[in-house]
Amino acid sequence: MSINKRKELYRDSEKGKIAGVCAGIAEYFGIEVWLVRIGAVTGLVFSSGFFFVAYIAAWFILDKKPDVMFSSNNTYSKASGYSATESMEKLKPVEVKEKVWQSGEPPRRALLDICRQFDGMESRLRTMEKYVTSPEYTVTREINKL
Repeated sequence: MSINKRKELYRDSEKGKIAGVCAGIAEYFGIEVWLVRIGAVTGLVFSSGFFFVAYIAAWFILDKKPDVMFSSNNTYSKASGYSATESMEKLKPVEVKEKVWQSGEPPRRALLDICRQFDGMESRLRTMEKYVTSPEYTVTREINKL
């Protein structure tokens, strides 16, 4: 079940070994990076330099993958030290793979990642609740009303 959104081809330097071209291609097609790397090395060995030239061209032509921002508004409370944008940036979507060649995480690892993310959200929520129910919050709110 996926949302129809337009994918764009980027270089992914964070996941890449040399320039991130293979990682970008793997993400675009939704397959594992190691399969694309095997194909690239095989093509490099059995072609007469075509794959080397294509890789270098892709390195220069493809844009670097931009950082994803979940929210454009930044609600920040200095007293509580909580920033909604900062906490949303820490969350990453977890993709579960159904077949070996697909990109994503194995189901057990995905479950552990989701549990870890929920534990982090719960601790941040407890911190916010503790601040909002404290007398400091009431005093700060009343001073700001003046």
